[in-house]
Amino acid sequence: MKIQRYGWLAPLPLVGFLLGCAATGQQRDVDVLAEWMTGSFSSAAQAAEQPEDYFDIRLHMVPIWAARDDGPWLYVEQASAARLGRPYRQRVYRLVARADGAVESRVYLLPGDPLAYAGAWREPGRFDAISLADLELRAGCALVLRRRDAETFGGATQGKGCRSTLRGATYAMSEATIHPDRLITWDRGFDADDQQVWGATAGGYIFRRTEGDQE
Repeated sequence: MKIQRYGWLAPLPLVGFLLGCAATGQQRDVDVLAEWMTGSFSSAAQAAEQPEDYFDIRLHMVPIWAARDDGPWLYVEQASAARLGRPYRQRVYRLVARADGAVESRVYLLPGDPLAYAGAWREPGRFDAISLADLELRAGCALVLRRRDAETFGGATQGKGCRSTLRGATYAMSEATIHPDRLITWDRGFDADDQQVWGATAGGYIFRRTEGDQE
């Protein structure tokens, strides 16, 4: 029987090669995304231009658990410039390649009092003392990110599954656009009537990359 070389009857070695290329491309996207997300960022410029809409926020993301082969894993710390020692958001992100070609950024909570890890972006080795079993997955809060062009990834959470009780909210939604030099993130909370109850209303926060040793 003659083997059809194109379409769904392609020879198994060719299928394997194509799948391998796809997998390699996906992993490359994961690695590039992790590189772009790693670093220190500030919304100071946006806050200066639109002080009625935005605060001066500092954002740090650093790799942790480099020896694990199921990552990359990132520690994320976000704080007002006026209260750097008391960050209001501390998370662990895990970047995972999805079968559909997207990259999923899963969100985990730290154990105990997160403030015990405040400033740990300077000393990521501190996280070696905890394990994956110590973290709590925030179900429904993962960002699904896709490459849009050579210098852009973008995506959002899916549906209303990310639960939130902050300021009367019942769920949260997040959007992100990621470039090599900046991140744009828009986190919002909504009540049971789908009315926004927290988060920026004028659009996402623009975090520009800063020098790594800056607060």
